[in-house]
Amino acid sequence: MSLTKAAVCASGWLALSLLSLPAAWAGSAPFTAYGDQRLAALIAEALDRNPSIREALLDSQAAHHRIPQATALPDPTLAFTWHAEPPQTRVGPQRGGISVSQRIPWFGKRADRGAVARKLAEAHDETAALRRAEVIHQVKFAYYDLAYLDRAISITEREEEVLRLYESLAQTRYAQGGGLQQAVVRLQAEITRVQSRRDGFLQRRAEIETALNTLRDRPDLEPVAETRLESLPVVNVNEPRLRQLGRAQRPEVRAAHLHLAAEEGNLRLARRAYAPDFTLGAAWGGVGPRRDVAGRLAPPSDNGQDTASFTVGINVPLHRNRYRAAEREALARFQAAKAAHRRTVIAVDGDVRTATVRLTRVGERIALFERALLPQAEQALRSTESAYAAGHIGVVDLLDSEAALLDAQLKLARMKSDYMQALADMERAIGTAFPEERS
Repeated sequence: MSLTKAAVCASGWLALSLLSLPAAWAGSAPFTAYGDQRLAALIAEALDRNPSIREALLDSQAAHHRIPQATALPDPTLAFTWHAEPPQTRVGPQRGGISVSQRIPWFGKRADRGAVARKLAEAHDETAALRRAEVIHQVKFAYYDLAYLDRAISITEREEEVLRLYESLAQTRYAQGGGLQQAVVRLQAEITRVQSRRDGFLQRRAEIETALNTLRDRPDLEPVAETRLESLPVVNVNEPRLRQLGRAQRPEVRAAHLHLAAEEGNLRLARRAYAPDFTLGAAWGGVGPRRDVAGRLAPPSDNGQDTASFTVGINVPLHRNRYRAAEREALARFQAAKAAHRRTVIAVDGDVRTATVRLTRVGERIALFERALLPQAEQALRSTESAYAAGHIGVVDLLDSEAALLDAQLKLARMKSDYMQALADMERAIGTAFPEERS
């Protein structure tokens, strides 16, 4: 696809297509580096070393360990009995006994608790995915800021070289009596201004470098190599399809859906609370032989025989107000989760829309600068340089043309980085790699 074939967007960088995105994009990687191996390496390092991602992954592991806890039966109760004054029975005195009981929740309660725990664990998985997406987005923003700053530093360094050539020419003219000392002073002041501007870029670069090192859990002062943007990727934006991708792939939407499912399970549990739980028990009683006169003279056939018994019991849910209050609480939480899910979907649609508008506007401005404004500034400077060399104009006009070109170059560099950051915004908005087409 060539830039001249953009159907709707006049930028040449962004094409708004009416075609659907390929279905394979829905299962693609969570990010793309657009062929930039250095960026891919930085992202991979951040994903491997970032402490916040590690924290989220460990939280997710902990949540999964709650699932077997939620589905397990309550611990059985084991009881020992010893009679200080043994009661007498027909077959002898009862000395003591052992009993064990097991509470068994009503049918479906354990399954519902397990389902709730599982949904919450999966929601923690999505939280970890969200943390990864945020780190990727931050690394990309820092990287593209570095790309702009490195380009700006290079532009100002070349600008200083050109101004020094102008200064040398002005000094030569002044020495030969064909120029004014004011021109030399004005050029020197402009050189100082450009140097100050470059120093500002260098300071800002150090700050972004520190932020990028923090994301990778690296020492603050570790240098990051010079960054360059090559050709910008050409992309097709189908906003309705991207909204569908965002609703399906965005970690926040998935987490909200899982929280909704968990609250639905809690509501089922609250409604099952009206049903009683079972308690099954078994007991053994130790009985000694009869030692009374009658027992010794005519012992029963089962003299001293131990006893065994089995019990089945249920709890009686009498306090209905408590159960009704728990059900109303669960229902309110379920409705709140539905509202949160809807709010998240609306936010995703808004993020996609914002990223689409930004991509379109920045792409149009890039095309305008490359097609018209930058060539015009370059042509104007060449004409001004020729007029200055011939002595037809003064240094002020020369500096005005040079400043206009410098401003156009810096703005174009900034917009190219903005364009890549807008792509990162879109990738973050849809929760998966943004589709790429190269011309």
